[in-house]
Amino acid sequence: QVQLVESGGGSVQSGGSLRLSCAASGYRISSYCMGWFRQSPGKKEREGVAVIDSDGSISYADSVKGRFTISQDNTTSTTYLQMNSLKPEDTAMYYCGAESQGCIVIVTPPQWTRFEYEGQGILVTVSS
Repeated sequence: QVQLVESGGGSVQSGGSLRLSCAASGYRISSYCMGWFRQSPGKKEREGVAVIDSDGSISYADSVKGRFTISQDNTTSTTYLQMNSLKPEDTAMYYCGAESQGCIVIVTPPQWTRFEYEGQGILVTVSS
């Protein structure tokens, strides 16, 4: 059974950094598309943040490009999201996702927001 557990969220001031972790169990993350999406308080829409595919290719949303870095450690089945230069508008619940069919099947807008498996989410709050 596939399980995803996020950690590393919290509160930080604008300009600060946080690193989110997503621990996976029940499968090999190296064969999946792994990614992060977020949902801001009071908004229904999800926003795809970043993905890393099974071939190692990485993509970012324009809103986080240059500030966030996605990576993964296949030996520990953990996917990371390093978030630097955080802004108040980055405040959201962040979710980890896994897609066995590859990132290509979740690029339909809004891209990277509906994964086959999703974690419970973790809150990130950025104050000004």
